[in-house]
Amino acid sequence: MARSAVPETSLTRHWWAALTGGDNRLVRAVARLPVTVRTKLLVGFLVIAALLVVVGVLGLRFLGQANGRVERLGTLQQRAAVYNAIQTEATLLRQLLGFRAGGESGPAILTGAKTSLGGRRWVLVDGEIDFALSQLGPATSEATYPFVPPADDERLLERIRGDHRTIGVDLVALTKLDRSGANDSRGRRPLAAAINADQDLFEVTDELAGRTTDQTDALIAANRSAYTSSRNLFIGVGAGSVVLALLLGLILSWSLIDPIQRTESRLAEIAAGDFSGHLDVANRDELGSLGSNVNRMNGELRRLYGELETASRHKSEFLANMSHELRTPLNAIIGFSQVLRQRLFGDINEKQDEYLDDILSSGNHLLSLINDVLDLSKVEAGQVELEVADFSLRETLERGVVMVRERAVKNGVQLSLGLTPDVDTVRGDERRLRQVVFNLLSNAVKFTPAGGNVTVTTARVNGEVYVSVSDTGPGIALADQERIFDEFQQTDVGVQHGEGTGLGLALSKRLVELHGGRIWVESAPGHGSNFVFAMPSEEP
Repeated sequence: MARSAVPETSLTRHWWAALTGGDNRLVRAVARLPVTVRTKLLVGFLVIAALLVVVGVLGLRFLGQANGRVERLGTLQQRAAVYNAIQTEATLLRQLLGFRAGGESGPAILTGAKTSLGGRRWVLVDGEIDFALSQLGPATSEATYPFVPPADDERLLERIRGDHRTIGVDLVALTKLDRSGANDSRGRRPLAAAINADQDLFEVTDELAGRTTDQTDALIAANRSAYTSSRNLFIGVGAGSVVLALLLGLILSWSLIDPIQRTESRLAEIAAGDFSGHLDVANRDELGSLGSNVNRMNGELRRLYGELETASRHKSEFLANMSHELRTPLNAIIGFSQVLRQRLFGDINEKQDEYLDDILSSGNHLLSLINDVLDLSKVEAGQVELEVADFSLRETLERGVVMVRERAVKNGVQLSLGLTPDVDTVRGDERRLRQVVFNLLSNAVKFTPAGGNVTVTTARVNGEVYVSVSDTGPGIALADQERIFDEFQQTDVGVQHGEGTGLGLALSKRLVELHGGRIWVESAPGHGSNFVFAMPSEEP
């Protein structure tokens, strides 16, 4: 049993996928309809509304039929009650006439007397028969009925009324004879006629009551059968409507959802830089137009991306070539300026010495800028290869502090190291990370006013090594904390300071990311800044 359940489950899944998936024929047919999405949805809603109306109309019809049967059943029950009352009165009259025809025993049974009643003993019996007859008369009056008797019942009722009149006439004659004390031979003729009429009355009332009872039973059985049939039909139509509505909803929804999912997937691929795919949407509505526009956009982005790659490559090659060409004469300028300052070719005066300081300062600044541009262009061109090895992060940070200490002392800024003992040897490119540390320390010292502090700390957090460079400078606004890591971007304070080109942080960010790390800043205006970069403690 377990082995047969697997194919069944697989078949069920295959059936469900074929029914709801975008490859279903009905889904494809609905998708290819040359109408708008709004029209498709409107038609779907109208069909579902029509199914609900059909179910409602059937329900009202079944309720009307049931109500009609209930009304007919009520009328039959009223007729049965009236006819049973007539039959009861007729039965009582038949018994009384039987007592009258029973000789001396009849009055004794009727009155409970143990002796003869005398010469006028039958008058009491005649009175009982007349009372019963008087009760039967109003029972046959149609004016008191809460219904109109059918034609067949009307004929039987007319016979009952005829028998009633006949018995009444014979009873009057019989009563006169009994009051006059006539012998029995004279009273037998009206009594016999009354009994004959009563016999017909009994048969007619029995037929009338029995037929009405049979009709009531038949209607109850028909009502029960009709209720079962109506219930089954209503449930079937309702269930069918629900299934059709669900199928219509699934087909309509998948004719819309499948193109949207394909478009979403294709847009995600485009966002990831994959322009080689093609979006295939068979819809002939807004979604089809959207698919065509996505394909056009993909082609245009592929063209533009290619042009951007070419331009970026040309830019990087240009910057690398220009930086290299500029460094050669600049090194000569710096070298000869240093030779002149050393007075190897004679003495120089004080003004010349001041100019040589300016030449060397400007030359070193320009060389630093050219080196940053060259390094950044190499990173963007993918030409930087890290020389990964184990090195002492403590020594790297100490060297970085030594490199900026002279300027810090000159600016009145205090430098301090707060290194934790569990962070020492790390794995990475020491020269590149020393460059990152130097850039962060240079910026911190440059923007920290006199009397401020610059602190370097380390920590190990969740398998990463954190290096923080915090200062007590002017701080950085939240809107600038992301863009300062882009090329040639500076804050207003940096622009006012007049130093730098906005390449140091951009290059630091690229170098840290090459190590598989990340860099960010925590700052607020007036509360200083804390630049942090994190690297994995294992090999990048």
